[in-house]
Amino acid sequence: MSRILIVDDEPKLVVLLKSALAHRGHDVTGVGGGREALDLLPGGDFDVVLTDLRMEPVDGMAVLAAARACCPDTAVIILTAYPEVKGAVDALQQGASHYLTKPFNFQEVAHAVEQAAAAAALARENRALRQTVVQLGGGPEIVGEAAATVSLRRLIAQVAPSDATVLIRGESGTGKEVTARAIHAASRRAAGPFIAVNCAAIAESLLESELFGYRKGAFTGANGDREGLFEAARGGTLFLDEIGEAGPAVQAKLLRVLEERKINRVGDPVERQVDVRVLAATNRPLEEAIAAGGFREDLYYRLLVFPVDVPPLRERLDDIPALTAVFLARLGRRETGLPSAAMARLRAHAWPGNVRELRNLIERAHILAGPDPLAIEHVLLDVGGRQRAAAQPAAVGDDLDLDRNARLLITEAMRRAGGNKTAAAEMLGITRRAMYSRMKMLGMDAGPAE
Repeated sequence: MSRILIVDDEPKLVVLLKSALAHRGHDVTGVGGGREALDLLPGGDFDVVLTDLRMEPVDGMAVLAAARACCPDTAVIILTAYPEVKGAVDALQQGASHYLTKPFNFQEVAHAVEQAAAAAALARENRALRQTVVQLGGGPEIVGEAAATVSLRRLIAQVAPSDATVLIRGESGTGKEVTARAIHAASRRAAGPFIAVNCAAIAESLLESELFGYRKGAFTGANGDREGLFEAARGGTLFLDEIGEAGPAVQAKLLRVLEERKINRVGDPVERQVDVRVLAATNRPLEEAIAAGGFREDLYYRLLVFPVDVPPLRERLDDIPALTAVFLARLGRRETGLPSAAMARLRAHAWPGNVRELRNLIERAHILAGPDPLAIEHVLLDVGGRQRAAAQPAAVGDDLDLDRNARLLITEAMRRAGGNKTAAAEMLGITRRAMYSRMKMLGMDAGPAE
């Protein structure tokens, strides 16, 4: 038996639908308009809402929006006359599970309602299971029992059930995307998509159309309408990594999304409602970018609804054995850890590359050991970079000329990285795009933008 709410301003239709669905064993409530439905939804615990699209003063889209806001596991089916099919399709884009055109037969209605009720029950069951997993273990992604890690898991458990925007801060390699995925997995949106986009990895001219989509003819090469990632992530989570690298146009549009939950595709005046949770991440203080005029202060505070700071590995050294065991298991090794002497070296290391550096070290040891057991000689710290730096230190000038020393540091980083700009940028603690711009500004040969 399912709990069903019927919303229609035709009293006879409400009576007929109630009778047909009650006859099949469902608990049915019927109301004559959208306003009454808005009053019932928060406490009704309905499995399915069956609502007419065209009603006054509160229409079916308002009922749909209210259901999505207060009870996201409730399925919504739209009833519409044939000429209003476009409106029903718009409703599907906003999260409705199905639409039926009038006139319809009651067998069709019953089938659609029961199918939607089964999907809603499965969604609730999955959400309950995910919550149990979170309560028992904090989710499988956040590994370790160091105090900083336990605190991070606690924050994730607190913010995940809400739809609040989260700004995830932390050094490169600490696991900001892992944290974002853990928040999504423990949220009521976990059954929806999780889409991650690195704002620094996409050229600024393309990022706007990637996020918001575009209309046919909006620019050269726009041969058809295309939805962006905000629409593709409907019902789920959009993770914006390296948010500080977004340009002014994208920042302005992001602000509007966070304030109004509406977007415009590039070249399209039509507003589109989006149902998506936004998580953002940065590896550098956005306050500095604001002071330099590169980031909007109003956007910063919109993102800063709930800040989550991911600790660097040097602040969670007690987690190294657990992380090591996880990485070894993923590589199919029989060992659950490294030799004790090697582990002591790991605990004494500064870990500038954080968890990513540890993961790479374990993979390197796995390759070097091959089928043999892991030994201390397979655990190589400071491979190449620091050892070469000790032999050939960068000649920082005594005059402290900023531009000259910037050129020296970039040149040294490029040498250590074998010409790989992405790796060199990571060594310098900046993004690839920032390093490319700095090289151009300093008159260095930056080569083509990667």
